[in-house]
Amino acid sequence: MNAHGSVSEVSPRMPEDGEVAWLHLCQPSQAELQDIVHDTFGCHPLAIEDIEHLGQRPKLDYYRNQRHPHAFITFYSIDRQLSATEYSIVVGRNYVITVTQHPLSWLDDLYKRTQENPDVMSDAGTLLHRILDHCVDGYFSVMDELEERLDSLERQVFHNTRKDLAPTIFRLKRKLHKIRRVSSDGRNVIGMLAHDAFPYTEESHQIYFLDVYDHISRVVDGFDAIRDSLSGLLDLQTAQRGNRMNEVMKTLTIFSSIFLPLSFIVGVYGTNFHDIPELNWKYGYLYLWCLMITVAVGLALYFKKRGWW
Repeated sequence: MNAHGSVSEVSPRMPEDGEVAWLHLCQPSQAELQDIVHDTFGCHPLAIEDIEHLGQRPKLDYYRNQRHPHAFITFYSIDRQLSATEYSIVVGRNYVITVTQHPLSWLDDLYKRTQENPDVMSDAGTLLHRILDHCVDGYFSVMDELEERLDSLERQVFHNTRKDLAPTIFRLKRKLHKIRRVSSDGRNVIGMLAHDAFPYTEESHQIYFLDVYDHISRVVDGFDAIRDSLSGLLDLQTAQRGNRMNEVMKTLTIFSSIFLPLSFIVGVYGTNFHDIPELNWKYGYLYLWCLMITVAVGLALYFKKRGWW
């Protein structure tokens, strides 16, 4: 934005007094980073290195002893597929540089809308707040997605005890662990931005960054609650599978207990002794069957009365 309050696109250069610049680089080459970010804006070589090598944790670094003092921020965007995308922000007195190695639709849309809403670029602090606020607002849709998945898993656990959901729960917990970690570190970064010691925001900006801090704190607390629910859900399914196994073992034990005396009776009458009392009795076979049925029914009724079956 120039001194007249209008927004226009110009070739990359250091903004003059009264101007505020936003430079957005998507998938830049190493030569572009060196030429624009380092040579034109005078960013520290360590900041260039962090931009090139992904895998940084959210952080805030200051480079005060430079030709153009600036701050470097690493932050993460999270989508509904639970994928965390790292991007970098360089903040100077009157400029903001955003660098992404992967396209971020919400950031591209915000960059395009600055021409329609010049107030976004009134100063570097306002622009930085708008970028981080949009990013954190996206975290709520991620939390909604996690809650929907949690509800679906809970229904499956209660209505289909035979289905093994442990692998699905473990995969979801691994994803949740990563996004919870980056959001927690991101909360620390925003907390430092809300402090009055940050040199590129004004005192009036603190309340806005505190609002973002409150939002991301709610997100982190929500992730913690979902993580605890997933752990409880995993324990519940394990307990349900154990209870089902116990029911199966109890049923098998009852049937074994019923047939054990029957096997004993048959074994007695199957011995090879000539003088068995009922051996030559006309009703001996019927007697044997009546005896076994009586014993089996009696044991079944006994187990039922005791609540074992």
